[in-house]
Amino acid sequence: MPEPKVAAEGKAPPPEANAPTEAEQEPEKTELTGLFLEKPENTVAIAGKDVVFVAKVDSSTLARKPTMKWLKGKWLDLGSKAGKHLQFKETYDRNTKVYTYEMKVVKVVPGDAGGYRCEVTAKDKCDSCTFEVSVEAAEQEQHQDILSAFKRADAGEDEGELDFSALLKATKKKKRPEPQIDEKDVWELLKNAHPSEYEKIAFKYGITDLRGMLKRLKKMKAVEPKVSEAFLRRLESAYSVEKGKKIVLSVEVVDPNVEVKWLKNGQEIKTSAKYIMESNGNIRTLTINKCTLADDAAYECVIGNDKCFTEVFVKEPPVTITKLLDDYHVVVGEKVEFEIEVSEEGAHVIWCFEDQELSREDKTGRYRFRKDGKRHCLIIQEAALEDTGMFYVYTNGGQSKGELIVEEKELEILQSIADLTVKSAEQAMFKCEVSDEKVTGKWFKDGKEIQPNKRIIITHIGRIHRLTIDDVKPEDAGDYTFVPDGYALSLSAKLNFLEIKIDYVPRQEPPKIHLDVAGNMVSQNTIIVVAGNKLRLDVEITGEPAPIVTWTKGDKVVAETEGRVRVESRTGLSSFVIEGAEREDEGNYSITVTNPAGEDKANLFIKIVDVPDPPEHVKCTGVGEETATIIWEPPKFDGGAPIKGYLMERKKKGSSRWTKLNFDVFEGTTYEAKRMIEGILYEMRVFAVNGIGVSAPSLNSKPFMPIAPTSEPTKLMVEDVTDTTCSLKWLAPEKIGAGGLDGYVIEFCKEGDTEWQVANTDLVDRQSYTVRNLPTGEKMNFRVVAVNIAGRSPPAILSQPVTVREIMEHPKIRLPRHLRTKYIRRVGETINLVIPFQGKPRPMAQWLKDGEPVDPKKVGIRTSNVDSVLFIRSAERDHSGKYTLVLQIENMEDQATIDIRIVDKPGPPLGVKVTDVWGFNAALEWSPPRDDGNCEISGYTIQKADMKTKEWFTVYEHNRRTNCTVSDLVMGNEYKFRVFSENLCGLSEDPCVSKNTATISKTGLQYRRAPFKEKDVNAPPKFTTPLVDRSVVAGYSTAISCSVRGFPKPKIIWMKNRMIIGDDPKYLMMNNQGVLTLNIRKPSTFDGGKYGCMAVNDLGQDEVECTLEVRVMVAEKKD
Repeated sequence: MPEPKVAAEGKAPPPEANAPTEAEQEPEKTELTGLFLEKPENTVAIAGKDVVFVAKVDSSTLARKPTMKWLKGKWLDLGSKAGKHLQFKETYDRNTKVYTYEMKVVKVVPGDAGGYRCEVTAKDKCDSCTFEVSVEAAEQEQHQDILSAFKRADAGEDEGELDFSALLKATKKKKRPEPQIDEKDVWELLKNAHPSEYEKIAFKYGITDLRGMLKRLKKMKAVEPKVSEAFLRRLESAYSVEKGKKIVLSVEVVDPNVEVKWLKNGQEIKTSAKYIMESNGNIRTLTINKCTLADDAAYECVIGNDKCFTEVFVKEPPVTITKLLDDYHVVVGEKVEFEIEVSEEGAHVIWCFEDQELSREDKTGRYRFRKDGKRHCLIIQEAALEDTGMFYVYTNGGQSKGELIVEEKELEILQSIADLTVKSAEQAMFKCEVSDEKVTGKWFKDGKEIQPNKRIIITHIGRIHRLTIDDVKPEDAGDYTFVPDGYALSLSAKLNFLEIKIDYVPRQEPPKIHLDVAGNMVSQNTIIVVAGNKLRLDVEITGEPAPIVTWTKGDKVVAETEGRVRVESRTGLSSFVIEGAEREDEGNYSITVTNPAGEDKANLFIKIVDVPDPPEHVKCTGVGEETATIIWEPPKFDGGAPIKGYLMERKKKGSSRWTKLNFDVFEGTTYEAKRMIEGILYEMRVFAVNGIGVSAPSLNSKPFMPIAPTSEPTKLMVEDVTDTTCSLKWLAPEKIGAGGLDGYVIEFCKEGDTEWQVANTDLVDRQSYTVRNLPTGEKMNFRVVAVNIAGRSPPAILSQPVTVREIMEHPKIRLPRHLRTKYIRRVGETINLVIPFQGKPRPMAQWLKDGEPVDPKKVGIRTSNVDSVLFIRSAERDHSGKYTLVLQIENMEDQATIDIRIVDKPGPPLGVKVTDVWGFNAALEWSPPRDDGNCEISGYTIQKADMKTKEWFTVYEHNRRTNCTVSDLVMGNEYKFRVFSENLCGLSEDPCVSKNTATISKTGLQYRRAPFKEKDVNAPPKFTTPLVDRSVVAGYSTAISCSVRGFPKPKIIWMKNRMIIGDDPKYLMMNNQGVLTLNIRKPSTFDGGKYGCMAVNDLGQDEVECTLEVRVMVAEKKD
């Protein structure tokens, strides 16, 4: 076996690494054979570090992919323990056709020590190898730093060796000579030292061939068995237990009074309801109740400085997915949250995107994972176009998938910027609103980007972008543009600077209103304001003296100088202000100015525009297999601006996530939703869109389910036609679907018409129907439609019109074949005869018995359109006769006759008598019975009886004649005879007995008896079955037996240890026809010994013996 090597870099070295020279190579090492090209090596691992084991398999000669198993001990499959601690990897090289398998143990713990086995199988080939893992305590940080300083920096492959020579050369001071130590003491030091101390010892004592000494040390250690001074029986290397079950860890110690400690992952375990520690003699046990995944750990049992290790593997039951993933359809930047529910809390799930596993350690931070009990979520904070695809989630008992579709979001302008006209030193504010609050942008004036300062302020709050200019100056006039970042669109408006020219006027100048609101005017004297925005209407007023200004809305004067709606006045200027415009602010406004020189008046109409009200009456009018037709009514209030269109959303019933159905505005009020799942309940809602923005959502529609109508009914045909009716029949549709089938609708119309009339008011469940009240002689078309919750199916239409006219058809009786001969039934049986017939129009049916009408009190008759039934509940003899069914249609007629015979058992024969006797024979004759049971006599049964015994014996059966000869009668006896008659129902109830007897007289014959010789049956006793040795359990009754023969009857004597057993009640002796039995009641150990049985008579004696062993059961000692 290859030598173990310290895993300095956390990976088991391959066989080629650090290989000894040919001179050093051990003779017992063998070449790798079988399927393995490279096998894992024995390894000494350092606790807390990682170690990797590698195995390579050549698949060039294999027909299929090999299967690799990693096992610990003899049976523990490590594949089920894959996780953070154990990781497995498999790669394949197409050029060399070599599979490489790796097992990585992360942060080795003492419980990982032990024997391992890797096993590879491929169809009919198999190979395996074993390796050992030893775990040593981690060496101190200081030692690692010291040793690393001695490594060569330019040694290439020998970089890992210590540079002792360089160290000696670099030494300037002379060191005191170390005391010499012989080779034997060096071996003792190495054997007792920790592996981390080997290099120190080599450096101290000048050992140059450390590798060779370690190989020899391994052999020396191997032959020295490790004997535990504290444990008689240690823990197994590993234990396995199912989740929720309990497990018992047990050790046997040398000292029954010693105290033990149990550790879990290095932490001492305290006694509790979960952990129960017991001591019974030399046995120490640790019981872990209701194991969970947290109990999957390394355990130690410690006695002083001695300890033993094990590892407990908790098998997790298969975790199933109870709530599957949903599909998502989102736009760029939206949050996506995939969610599932599993059957067990704390279950391990794996998320994948397409073929790539998603890790919590993803450096991009795009994916977040959340676990809450049984709920597991994958969160994508901001969806991107590259996230489009299929997402998978796996557990050890199931999987689910959900599709994510990400589309580019189009930016919608909810409110554009408007032209402004302001005066000097006033404030100008441009405002716009876009659909995405995360969108940023830049402001430009005459093509140059605007930089904010104390006078120019740029703000972005939510979806609203503002440019505010304080203390407007003439140079601020120009074209202003807002450009959203990342979108090829822009919003433009113009800022007009209003100069106030003051001219000299006479003192008596009539007032004049200079109204200039070109930026807000859409038509003459009409101003449009978006709801929620501020309206400030500055009106220049001239006149001398200063005129009085009055604002009115309708008949109401607006005089407030403060509040939401107010009037502000300054010299030569009157301002009408509405803060946060509302719908009730809409109306006709007027401004009137007066002074002594005259009056002026101007009328305005202020129109408030807003987002529209939600659409109304959203409902589903039709569904398909994966589609649904939705209609709605426009909103009652369009917000003062024309409705541009609508946006639709849908969701599954019970879900809280809405999915957008359209990103472009839909102009109609009827929409067909697609890509839906048949059989799932959905809800819809609609948003209205105008030039101002998007309305609130409508009320949810009633839940609906996409269900396709059935296919058309099949094989529609005409079953019957009369003067006013037509009977149709058909088969069910070939495709019914999830909506099922509620029934059928039958429709008809005259030939040439296009208007179909419904024949049935309620749905028909059966697959036939008779359409009534049809016009006689007309040609009619018929069709049938299947109906379910999804609506009507395509119709099934008759290929040709049907003429509504009854066709005369001769009456015809279809008499069944078994009724064409004599119909025989026994008395008491039920008769139910169904006679089918045909004929149009419906024939008249009449039943006759022997030419007379049947008595309805004795015979039941029922006649339908197609058959007639004759029914007799309990047949009697007088029901026999010929029954005739007569069918009549006008002057046409058909008949059928049925011969019914009701039979019973016959009466006895008449006049049985003995007509002649000769020798040992007697001749009999009789007459047929008066009552033959209404059927033919099939034979007779003859019996005889000796007058001495008067016992009847049958002589003949089924004798067809009315005479017979009885032979083989006994001489000297007198006989009497009787005869039974027989028919189809059986023998007659009573026989007829012969009036005279037949005597067989003796003819002089004499019987000579042979002389009798008595046989001598005397014999001495002899045992035919001996006694058999037995072993019985104390306290359980037993018996020993044998058999003997002899005449005269021998005397039986039972003995124990050659002593005769008397009348001891403990013993019961029985003799049954020579079978001898001795019953011993509840024997004890004193009842064991030699038992004998002796048989004695006048001719001799015989004896047999056996040994009876009585053993005591010893109770098994419990652990």
